[in-house]
Amino acid sequence: MSRPLRIVVAKAGLDGHDRGAKVIARALRDAGMEVIYTGLFQTPEQIVQTAIQEDADGIGLSILSGAHMTLFPLVVDQLREQGADDIVFFGGGTIPADDAAELKRRGVRAIFTPGAPLQEIVDFVNRECGKRRELVG
Repeated sequence: MSRPLRIVVAKAGLDGHDRGAKVIARALRDAGMEVIYTGLFQTPEQIVQTAIQEDADGIGLSILSGAHMTLFPLVVDQLREQGADDIVFFGGGTIPADDAAELKRRGVRAIFTPGAPLQEIVDFVNRECGKRRELVG
């Protein structure tokens, strides 16, 4: 029997609001996934290192501080530099539609804004991280 999907849920930068990240972490856990919550104030490097060390299938990064156009691309860059760009990277927070489109163009797989249905997030993670699992074994 294979292990459950393993997802890192992270908060980066100086953003101290983590209620949404904890709600997502709980929803993923309740859907049968292993969730590693990094806590507050992580750097992109720390987040990626945690994902690599934990053999994570995905990283979900929550940002409410407005720093998404800086921090999300730094995580994408770190994943590439570490040879871990097969890890599914998705994000959420207060992100305008134009910024979300640009972040997706730059390698973020999905953006979920406040009010996104939890089942939609769970379905995305199951689908996309499940595909990754099939490819990497």
